[in-house]
Amino acid sequence: MMYSHAAGRAAMQPLVQSFVSRAAGCFLDSRLSVPLVAPFVKKNHISLKECTAKQFISFNDFFVRKLKMDARPFSNAPQDFISPCDARLTVYPIHENGKFEIKNTEYTLEQLLRDRKLAKRYEGGTLFLFRLSVDDYHRYLFVDDGVCSTERRIEGVLHTVNPAANDFCPIYKENTRTYTLLQSANFGTLLQMEVGAMMVGKIVNENAGAARRVQRGEEKGYFAFGGSTVIVLAQKGSAVPEKRIWNYSRLGIETRVRQGETVGTAGRTG
Repeated sequence: MMYSHAAGRAAMQPLVQSFVSRAAGCFLDSRLSVPLVAPFVKKNHISLKECTAKQFISFNDFFVRKLKMDARPFSNAPQDFISPCDARLTVYPIHENGKFEIKNTEYTLEQLLRDRKLAKRYEGGTLFLFRLSVDDYHRYLFVDDGVCSTERRIEGVLHTVNPAANDFCPIYKENTRTYTLLQSANFGTLLQMEVGAMMVGKIVNENAGAARRVQRGEEKGYFAFGGSTVIVLAQKGSAVPEKRIWNYSRLGIETRVRQGETVGTAGRTG
């Protein structure tokens, strides 16, 4: 409602600044936030049976909870392209001029990455957009074996990633985001980006400062409280989305997926 009215958008401006999310994060990291856990679990029908822990010292301790090893199985078949997280997935073609369109808002890869040379590598490819809601598991993984680059961080504000907000502001070129390149074994060079959102002042990636070899299914990092987005860019012909996901995406419909679920197949690397 606030995004759909000029007065609401004006009132929203202080709330999208990163210091607001950091302040909220301090409270959610404290023991004072523990009473919020039980009603949140009940409202969002979250099963704690999958968790490695049953007691939590703060709301964020619960929110970034780890799951048991077998809670999110994934395929090791080289041709299977898996989801890095629990999410609502849409896929978008990246046109040869580097433009793509999300909910009638046009973006360019250069705006998204702030790197013209890197953007050129993904022209004609596919953008996988995984939108996490507050009830999703907020840890994400690497989708394939390979060598991961150091992390690049782009500072910005923190709009909600709810699709309603995208109708009124270009959230994917304004929000704080981080990305790494993965020279993968089966899908060419993938770019994986984490996009912060309102009340997500913290994107935590493991060993972000060093290039290293990683494995499919290895945890990459996690988001603190709030809805968030993981974007994976695939080069032309390197990863083909499943037909049902592609068809739903063309109709503007998100597909609910779980971490580790197969969402595409290997193609010809461009």
